[in-house]
Formats: sequence, structure tokens, C-alpha cells
Amino acid sequence: MRDSFYMQLALDKAWEYQGLTYPNPAVGAVVTHHGAILAIEAHQQAGSSHAEVLALIESYQRLSGKRVTFDPSDASMAHHFLRTLPDGFFAECAIYVTLEPCSHEGKTPSCASLLSQLNLLRVIIGMRDPIVGHDGGAKSLKRVSIGVLEEACRTLIEPFMIWQTRAFVLFKLAQTSNGRIGGGYLSSPHSLAHVHQLRAVSDCVLIGGNTVRVDRPTLDCRFTGQEAPDIVIYSHTDTFDRTIPLFGVPHRRVEVTECLAFLDTPSLVMVEGGEGMLQALSEKIDWLLLYQTPKLSTNNLTYNIAMNLHFLHQERKDVDLMIWSRKSNE
Repeated sequence: MRDSFYMQLALDKAWEYQGLTYPNPAVGAVVTHHGAILAIEAHQQAGSSHAEVLALIESYQRLSGKRVTFDPSDASMAHHFLRTLPDGFFAECAIYVTLEPCSHEGKTPSCASLLSQLNLLRVIIGMRDPIVGHDGGAKSLKRVSIGVLEEACRTLIEPFMIWQTRAFVLFKLAQTSNGRIGGGYLSSPHSLAHVHQLRAVSDCVLIGGNTVRVDRPTLDCRFTGQEAPDIVIYSHTDTFDRTIPLFGVPHRRVEVTECLAFLDTPSLVMVEGGEGMLQALSEKIDWLLLYQTPKLSTNNLTYNIAMNLHFLHQERKDVDLMIWSRKSNE
């Protein structure tokens, strides 16, 4: 039961960065010392330190009372620093990680190799790495337990597994508590910033022609200052006003197509749209991300579609409730 408790904390932290780590998986880690929690961290961005490393750096700071003088997200510096600590520094610590520590050397050094050198009291792993060539990290570790909350850990990396072979299609929608949409911004600034973070890492944002004609959107990342995503407009006709903001964002590609074959390519595709797009792509959508704001509205627009959902994870974004879900056949 205690192992499950700590692993759930790691899972919850990883969900905060779901999608944002693309093309890497979302991973969380917790470090404990005699049962006391020292750190709860997650991988935040591809190319930066993995969850285990961030958790170990924070644990060092807690145990030593000292702050590191480098950016913990710098994987090379973080690994080097941890390897120079005195032998046995973490000997009374346990680490919980949702995914088997990586065995390969890529943009970041091997976490399995690091953990092997640090020789922690225990290493508890949610699930083995399913990618051949990246797996096997646990073989180099001592006092390992594998399979804690395994199904929950597998759900966490479902997007990662899908975008290995084709596009992972995420439909974003925002609505009031009585299910209404439209009428300007519905979501809180925290939710809007999160949407813009997801846009920034997506290979493209897919929208419908009606959204372009009626809403005349920009679909940039102005709330986070990141580069705007490429746009694919799904439409049978190309009769769009090229003077609207959507077409004027620098360094972006805007394509109009009536073919969805590009979804067969490994990628992360975020869909933003109304009922029409939800209907048109209902068989292509993998997950839905719902931002529900605590408002009631008299706006007539709604997602008038029958679809059963299975809620995967929920958290607060300021006043909003954010829910990750997938379609359910039940």
C-alpha cells in the first residue's frame, strides 16, 4: 500500500506535463528517506533532465541544506553533479519512477547507469520500458520492484506509444458547467496558457473550415511566448480570407486539405474546433482534453454529439477543471 501511495504521487506529477514532453513520454518520480518524501518531480521537456534526475537533485538539496549552482534541467550537468557525490549519499533513500529508467545514451545520459552508481536503498518502477533498445535499465539495478500501479503507468504513456507509429490525435474543447461553448474566452488564464504550451509542442493544430470563417482565429502561443504551431485546415473548399490573423503569423505553415492521410505519420496533432470537427473526426480522435469553467451560459452553442468518455485524469487549472479522457465503447 505504501508503494502504491508514493507511485500515485509520481503519476499525478507526471500528468501535469502530459503532452508537453513530446516526443518523450510523461514520467514522474518520487524520492523518499525513511518514508519521508524528499521530492516529487516529473520530466518536463524533451532534451532536459528526466524525472529521476530532477527528483534526486531536489533530494540532495533537501538532505544537504545546500542549493545547486546550475540549472537542474541541464541533464549533462545534473548527471555529472550527482555522480560526484560521496559514496552512499542516497543509501537510505528509495526512488519511485513510473517508467523503467532509460538504459540508452541519447540527448540525455542514461538514468539507469546513474541509479546503479548511486546505489539507492530501493528502486520501485511502475512499468518496464516498452520500447526495444530503451528497455533493460532495471537489469543494472539492485533491490528493484517492478509493476506498482502498472496499468495506471501504462495509461500515462499511451500517447507516447501511439505517436511511435501514427499521429496521436488530441481534441481540445472548452465549455461552461452547463455544456455551452462560444462567446469569447471561457477558460481561465492558467488554462489558456496550458493550451498554448500544448500548441507549441504539437506538430500541427488541426481546425475546420467553419472555425476559420466564423471565428477568424489566430491560434498562436502569445500567452506563453512560444513559437506558433503550423495549421492544417480541414475543408472541402479553399475560400478563406487570407487577411485574417491566422494567415499572418510569422514562421508558420498553413495548409488547406480535405485529406487526413497525414494522420498516418507519427506525430502529435491537436484539434481545436466545435461540433462539426468533433463529428467529422470522431473515429480519428484518441483522447479528448476538456477544460470546464465554473460558469453558466445562455449561449446556444454546444457539442451536440453522443459520445461516451472514460475519464483518465483530472486536475485544477486555477478555477477550471481540466479532464483528460478517451472515448469509451461502454
